[in-house]
Amino acid sequence: MLQRTNLIWLLGVLLLVRVIAMVVVPFADTTEPRYAEIARLMMTTNDWITPWFEPGVPFWGKPPLSFWAQAISFKLFGINEFAGRLPALLAFLATAWMLWRLAVGVVNTQVAAASLVVYGGMVLTFVAAGTVMTDPYLSLGTTWAMVGFYLAPKENVWYWRYGFFIGLGIGLLAKGPLALVISGAPIAVWVLLQGKLMFYLRSMPWIRGTLLTLVITLPWYILAELKTPGFINYFIVGEHFMRFVDPGWMGDLYGHAHKEPKGMIWLHWLGGSAPWGPLALLLLLGHLFKTSWRQTLWQAVKQPVVIYVLLWALVTPVFFTPAGNVIWTYALPSMPAFALLMGWAMVKLYNGERWRQLGFTLVMWFMPAAALVFSVVIANNNDLMKTEKRIAEYVAQQPQNGGHSNWSRLYYLGSDLEFSARFYSHDKAKPVQLDQLDNLAIQKQGIFVAVPTDQWETTVAHFGTRLQPRIENMRFKLAFLQP
Repeated sequence: MLQRTNLIWLLGVLLLVRVIAMVVVPFADTTEPRYAEIARLMMTTNDWITPWFEPGVPFWGKPPLSFWAQAISFKLFGINEFAGRLPALLAFLATAWMLWRLAVGVVNTQVAAASLVVYGGMVLTFVAAGTVMTDPYLSLGTTWAMVGFYLAPKENVWYWRYGFFIGLGIGLLAKGPLALVISGAPIAVWVLLQGKLMFYLRSMPWIRGTLLTLVITLPWYILAELKTPGFINYFIVGEHFMRFVDPGWMGDLYGHAHKEPKGMIWLHWLGGSAPWGPLALLLLLGHLFKTSWRQTLWQAVKQPVVIYVLLWALVTPVFFTPAGNVIWTYALPSMPAFALLMGWAMVKLYNGERWRQLGFTLVMWFMPAAALVFSVVIANNNDLMKTEKRIAEYVAQQPQNGGHSNWSRLYYLGSDLEFSARFYSHDKAKPVQLDQLDNLAIQKQGIFVAVPTDQWETTVAHFGTRLQPRIENMRFKLAFLQP
């Protein structure tokens, strides 16, 4: 039998390993340091309306909820990896609690514990649980909306009755109107299939709830457009329409379009849900031709709650199927629903043959074991990742010269600056061209130059012995250039 105590222990190990990884793994380009730098700028400028991509350049790509959370965390705990990632962990824990409450409400605590093991043990959810990005907050909002809507008629408490509307508000401030589709579409289909339209029209506080959603979200959208005109057009039309209908969309102001074949979201989902998603697919394909399994599956699918959770699990990948511009994190809002379905199935199947029990046990321990090994390796060698943390730390530890702060003497050869270099130098490091280096070295009585590895030989030939090599990582060699 699948023991609930063992599942709870496993959940504790998953959480512990996730916290360790949050502390020892540096921000690696490009997503984490980009969003962490936006949050750092929000904190240092005290501008809580407009996220800034860099000083003078507003960031219109995402609403501010994640940046608010990270900026507050930086204020409370300092500018470091753990502080930047803590809000995502809290969002994950809140989402996990709602998943637990739904599972306990419709099945039992054993299935609830198994669902949390699946939820915390998938690659995408484990990564998102301690990563600086916007998706964990969207997942929190959509999960609250879905769980609140289903439990509101059963448990007459405010956080379920208004949970649907609060969840929509969180989603709108985390990612935008996408939250309305991911939450509204499966609920609308389910209500129509169950023939309960009038029941839910009467039982949910639609007027007050809608007003609550507007109070949560509308003030910021208005203030953001007034402060930096053009935001609404770029965010609504560009980010929510052109990005998905035009795979080669060139209007992205902050990166590049992720051109993918249509339907790629399903492969992203399969990879993000590993190891549980591929296991579920193998189990389904392996038993599809067994009459007893088909009958059991059909009986399960006829249950209203299973239909509800199944629609929730499918809406995100179905919605993004025709999109040609997707990344793997887009699948995150579907993961709580899949975790509940898989946890339910795992409890049903665990009492079978010994080989099946062994297989489930190995899969359950895969994520904490793999994440722990990864964290230990990276902690001992940050340079295995695309991060400028070690270079920034090395420069900061050197003796100051000529009254200039060390970070202001750090330059990266080239026209662009890596986001991790910006974050770890507190935006003091700057890009530079080769012909500018001599003047800067004279002005600041020597400077630190990070040279791309493929340009090292030509740079050394240009400066000779005045360029003194110090340390290197996987992309750059750091040197000190004497005047």
